[in-house]
Amino acid sequence: MPSPDKAPKGTGFLTSALTAPVSSAEAALRPLSFSDFAGQPKTVERLKVMVGAAKRRGEALNHILLSGPPGLGKTTLAFILGHELGRNVRVTSGPVIEKAGDLAGLLTNLEEGDILFIDEIHRIPKTVEEYLYSAMEDFRLDIMIDQGPNARSVRLSIPRFTLIGATTRSGLLTAPLRSRFTLNTRLDYYERGTLEGIVRRSCGLLKVELDDGGAQEIAKRARGTPRIAGRLLRRVRDFALVGGQETVDRAAADRALRQLEVDAAGLDAMDRRYLSTVAINYAGGPVGIETIAAALSEPRDAIEEIIEPFLIQKGFIQRTPRGRLLTAHAFRHLGLAEPARDPAQFGLFGEEGED
Repeated sequence: MPSPDKAPKGTGFLTSALTAPVSSAEAALRPLSFSDFAGQPKTVERLKVMVGAAKRRGEALNHILLSGPPGLGKTTLAFILGHELGRNVRVTSGPVIEKAGDLAGLLTNLEEGDILFIDEIHRIPKTVEEYLYSAMEDFRLDIMIDQGPNARSVRLSIPRFTLIGATTRSGLLTAPLRSRFTLNTRLDYYERGTLEGIVRRSCGLLKVELDDGGAQEIAKRARGTPRIAGRLLRRVRDFALVGGQETVDRAAADRALRQLEVDAAGLDAMDRRYLSTVAINYAGGPVGIETIAAALSEPRDAIEEIIEPFLIQKGFIQRTPRGRLLTAHAFRHLGLAEPARDPAQFGLFGEEGED
């Protein structure tokens, strides 16, 4: 087992963990310790306890499942765990692992105590998932070689490792796989104040002059997501640089974000297109998700995982048994008159069926 003291640190740690090279600027924005990570206090506290216990026992960390919308820090937390423990982090994603041989290659190349991070773990094929069960519990793999009369099973012993799974749709995980994770924790959208702190930290690392008003404007429109806050900050910085403005204030941030078509509520062009389509073409709904996907020419998964969570959180749309339904808040935001609708359409629970 490699000594934690000899494990790469800082930018080198990220470069060794990610397949694509990471610039020093990008690496600097990603926190590598719990002290630098803002938000998600309950999840961070649980992870600190697990890391401390693993260090005292001198054992590999227990398996962890991180769930929640994209951009909230699931990958970052995996890197933090590896950095805190002084262990390597191997990164892959569910769709890439197409067959058992792919999984075997990943697991046999791990060293004792290493972390295997599988993003979108719910997309692993079911036939491959079954091989994970014995790997997670017994640290062995039983691989079938050949077919028919020549078929035989080969048992491979693998080092004790930690599996960190990340998913945006935890409901799609099978019960046997979910039960094998010692910790199952969900990441939630960030409070505006926390995002302001993240924006200020990034400003210091990027050497961007940003006043409190500018930080508040970016945080307000970041959809509760640090990844989006970082992206908006870079674009605002570019607009300020081209405009010859040394300090980004609220007015400068507002101008830049409006040019990027991000409005005061944090909605972008696709969000408004979604709302306008339902409001104008379907009188505010209810309308099925398949119909919306066809009207927008976007995959259903992209709409459900990327667009709708924020719109639901902010009260712009409602899921009812009959379909998606725009709220009065959505019509006010669009500047449209709300049509007369039957109150019975506003179901409180349930999902709509297929179109």
